[in-house]
Amino acid sequence: MSVFPPGKLALPELWAMKRRGEKIVMVTAYDAPGARFAEDAGVDVILVGDTAAMVVLGHEGTTVPVTMDEMLFLTRTVARAARRPVVIGDMPFGSYQVSDEDALRNAIRFVKEAGADAVKLEGAGPSLSRVRAIVEAGIPVMGHVGLTPQSATMLGGFKTQGKTADAAQALVAGAVALEEAGCFSVVLEAIPSPVAAEVTNRLSVPTIGIGAGPDCDGQVLVYHDLLGLTEGHLPRFVKRYANLSREIRDAIEAYAADVRTGTFPDEEHSYAMDEEERERFELAEKVQPDE
Repeated sequence: MSVFPPGKLALPELWAMKRRGEKIVMVTAYDAPGARFAEDAGVDVILVGDTAAMVVLGHEGTTVPVTMDEMLFLTRTVARAARRPVVIGDMPFGSYQVSDEDALRNAIRFVKEAGADAVKLEGAGPSLSRVRAIVEAGIPVMGHVGLTPQSATMLGGFKTQGKTADAAQALVAGAVALEEAGCFSVVLEAIPSPVAAEVTNRLSVPTIGIGAGPDCDGQVLVYHDLLGLTEGHLPRFVKRYANLSREIRDAIEAYAADVRTGTFPDEEHSYAMDEEERERFELAEKVQPDE
């Protein structure tokens, strides 16, 4: 059974927040600085997402290539820095699809080797037995329905899910099944707001929306997206709260210009030497015998 250290936000508090109608704030992070920024901002939950494949590791348009070892490394750095927020390790593609035993083995690695407080996996259906196996071992699991990026190809790409009545009913049923299997929370991604509202009303555990409207119990955005660190097309649900990519580019360009013109480093950013010691050093260098 997972034991949360003093000061760590415990899962029952997330459930209490749902009952009180308090919104849960979740954000992704992939390194220690990002985790510290999130904690200082008062974030409740940090997801070390498999989106790292795209926003950190340079893969284009897919989360599939990121490996267990890469996810463990990233989760470990976040867990070291995050004291209060719940840290969730996102189980990458291939880490839980094969069998319940494989899923449990990898979930244990997230907790034991990386220091995660919980894990997240995508989908209902075959994932339900995986959830049960992991939860029975004492590891909390967050579910994920709607747009599930690891299976985006089968879904026809990164598209809104649950747009027809039948699809919406199936989505609600999947979310309910995940709660029944033991999930402590369920992510709802890229689904119509009315469907997300119905799921939220049906579940006793918190729903976390990403492109699922305002009625979810909480919201999550990718760190790089909300800070304006990503280039190119962004999903409709992304709201940028900064444009750090421009500021970073401007800063590096200014640094490069200073280096090329010789204005950096200047006296302020260099180390001085005691004048007497400098004279002794220069004299010693002058009398060095020729080699």
